[in-house]
Amino acid sequence: MSFCLDCCFRTARWFPVVFIVAVICWSYYAYVVELLVKTIPAENISEKVILGVLYHPVLFMFLWAYYKIVYTEPKPPPRQFYLTPEQQRALEEAERNSDRERGVQLLEKYIESLPVITRTHNQGVRYCHICQCIKPDRAHHCSVCRMCVLKMDHHCPWVNNCVSFINYKFFILFLLYAEIYCLFVAFTDIKYFIQMWTSISDVGPSMNFHILFLFIVAIMFSLSVLGLLGYHIYLVFRNQSTLESFRPPIFMNSGPDKHGYNLGRDNNWREVFGDNSNTWFLPVRSCKGDGVTFPTRFNLVSNHGYSSMENGQSMSTQEW
Repeated sequence: MSFCLDCCFRTARWFPVVFIVAVICWSYYAYVVELLVKTIPAENISEKVILGVLYHPVLFMFLWAYYKIVYTEPKPPPRQFYLTPEQQRALEEAERNSDRERGVQLLEKYIESLPVITRTHNQGVRYCHICQCIKPDRAHHCSVCRMCVLKMDHHCPWVNNCVSFINYKFFILFLLYAEIYCLFVAFTDIKYFIQMWTSISDVGPSMNFHILFLFIVAIMFSLSVLGLLGYHIYLVFRNQSTLESFRPPIFMNSGPDKHGYNLGRDNNWREVFGDNSNTWFLPVRSCKGDGVTFPTRFNLVSNHGYSSMENGQSMSTQEW
């Protein structure tokens, strides 16, 4: 029974993605067939060609970014953060005996060799009882993905995926190209939308329906995506995740600090998009670091920034 429910739950999670894909497919038909082929007069062949040539690259970048955010799986903590069977038994024994002090001591011992600088609200070790692992800095447990996720931002139902360290750039580019796509469709369709609305255009009912709703849907999605895109660009420049914007990270020595990871706008941007400006707007991985350790505004002043983080202070990718 539980297996059937789990299958139903996993299937239902794809409904928003199917909806988005269906809207994109319909918009392609409405724009290319109904607008470019049927609605724009045949004598305006140059307009048809120009719009068609501009439309398809925008659509391609939109689909590429959407594919990357949907199918790039979030990264769990490296294996060093997971308790060994012996450590799990020792911790469970302390919990069974209600020996909270012993449990705290064990967790403190377990993190001695781990690069962890954030704590819980009571300065305890950030431990996930479900995954039985020490949470790396900025990592959180996702109840939908059923795993701890490195630098988790949020779980987005529209992409059926956790937006996190490994795919945050793809999510922002998805929003960016979705906004560009909607604005392009709306502004190139508006002339024929107005003609239809004022009954000047001599088009059939079926074509009128597509032209009408193409503009309305494009404007509707554009407004909704614009707010989300602006919010996440704001978070990038502040080096915050959505979770951190509501609950600031708590550092081991200094306590809560919502600006703890703020390295300045340029460094914050490069942490997500990388140093190579040629790849900033391409849905390819270019983020800095490994998702386990992050420079803070404290150690950046002490010249312990990305170079030191990438040359030994962070977990090697071979240790996943």
